[in-house]
Amino acid sequence: MKVLFVCTGNAHRSPLAEALLKNARPDWIVESAGLDVAIPIAVEVKRYLAKENAEQYLKKVPESMHGKMLASYDIIIAMENRHKDYILAICPQCASKIIVWNIEDPYFLPADEVVKVYDQIKKKVWALAGLH
Repeated sequence: MKVLFVCTGNAHRSPLAEALLKNARPDWIVESAGLDVAIPIAVEVKRYLAKENAEQYLKKVPESMHGKMLASYDIIIAMENRHKDYILAICPQCASKIIVWNIEDPYFLPADEVVKVYDQIKKKVWALAGLH
């Protein structure tokens, strides 16, 4: 199984989901990318993954969508509908592979709300991995 998580900056949601799924399903190929990479991966992501014993799966730097061979993925998880629209604009044949999770961007949220977003991602990752 080859999975790609997509969010805006590849700084919060998608790298967190990538690391959690790599931890849960080491037999899968899992990657993440952002539409507009501009900032480093959030410190909060690192802290959360440390509590989940998954920090070793966190990528070092955010990655852009540029150069991703979208058609090669089995599943593409878009965090918001606008991410899905972006993917479809560059890969119309990927429509059947895209799942939208409707996960709010935690960038401007207070710390306690950020953790709630991360917990929501964790639940969805576990469901995807078959762990519930």
